[in-house]
Formats: sequence, C-alpha cells, structure tokens
Amino acid sequence: MNYKRILLKLSGEALMGDKQYGIDINRVAQYASEIKSVHDYGVEIAIVIGGGNIYRGLSAEKSGMDRVQADYMGMLATVINSMALQDALEKINIKTRLLTAIKMEQICEPFIRRRAIRHLEKRRIVIFGAGTGNPYFTTDTAASLRAIEIQADVVLKGTRVDGIYTEDPEKNPQAQKYESLSFKEAYNKNLNVMDMTAFTLCEENKLPIVVFDMNLPGNLLRLVQGETIGTLVS
Repeated sequence: MNYKRILLKLSGEALMGDKQYGIDINRVAQYASEIKSVHDYGVEIAIVIGGGNIYRGLSAEKSGMDRVQADYMGMLATVINSMALQDALEKINIKTRLLTAIKMEQICEPFIRRRAIRHLEKRRIVIFGAGTGNPYFTTDTAASLRAIEIQADVVLKGTRVDGIYTEDPEKNPQAQKYESLSFKEAYNKNLNVMDMTAFTLCEENKLPIVVFDMNLPGNLLRLVQGETIGTLVS
C-alpha cells in the first residue's frame, strides 16, 4: 500500500542511540536522513516523539512524585526531543514546523488542526510536541489522536524490533513474528502494540498501525513505497 500522508511515532529511547540517557546526535541525524528520503519521495510527514530518554512521568510517579506534575515534565521532555529532530531536519534543508499542545511562543506554534494540515499541504514536515497537552495520556495516544485529526493514512511506529512478535524477541529468540493482525487479534492475544487508549482510538477510526524497525537503513522508505515491512495491524 502506498501512503500519501503518514504519522511517524518514535520513542524517546530511540534517540539515545548507544547512550544510557539523553540524545545521541548521530542517531538523530540518521533518523533525519531516513525521513528526508521519504519526504523526497513525495509523502507528507507528521512526527510524534516520546520523552523517555529524558524523563518518564510514570516512573517518576512510582518514586513519589505527583503524577500530574510528572506528566507535564514528560511533555516538556518531548519538546526537547522534537527540537533536536527539527534542528537535524533543517540542517539538511527540509522545512519543518513544531506545533505543541502547550503554548511556548518563543520556540514553536500552538497546535491548531487546520494550520497543521496546511503545513503538510505546503510540504513542510510537522512535528507535534508536548503529547496531547493533558496528563495521564501517553505519546502513543497523542500520535493516534494527531493522526486522526490530520487524516493520516497510517500510524508508523518505529521501534528497535522489526514488528510484533508472540513474545519479546529480545528476551526470547524463538518468538514468532506476525506479518499482519486485526485489532481484535492483537487485543485478544494481549500484544503490546500501543497503550489501550491509543489502540482503541485507531481501531474506532479504522486507522492502521505498522510496527517496524526504524534503525534499519532504508526501511522507512521501502515501507511507504509499498513493501511488506514490519507488522500491519488493521
């Protein structure tokens, strides 16, 4: 299947590269190059990045911090990651816009749906920061919500593994990979595709999800060109 408009979801941890925390500039540059190849192919691209490499609200809550405060701190972490990716993309001459769910006029635009769609139509890469702007919601949910709002064809979830498996393939090498699944199958098998809120949003709005290996060079481009890469949930 060829996609005209995609929402690419990246985890914050993916930006760490080989580091223990923070941002690996080389990894960000690699991702920017992968994204540029898809942009040059003619696909409209929106991006949501997590913040787990800098700050994770859920783990902070477990150590005694107020959950709402911790989640807002996590949202700010996603903006830092978004700015890093924006910088890497603009260094290779791609026009971008960073839109956030929390107002920060000096560094980005507030999220306005019509404006986001207009940027995409003008061939700008749109990066959505600060999640949904609400505590208790993950960046997976933000990715699903924004994808629906901008009428994306698919959510592409870039991970370290090349799809969805019966078990964690990093822990069990015998785990079997699924080529495709229905939403119902993924739910019944209790497969950890996205959190339930994000997953349900995609199911209700008939928005397919593809889980794939973002670290394999050329994978993202081959995927949007129609090759069977990763696991499709639809």
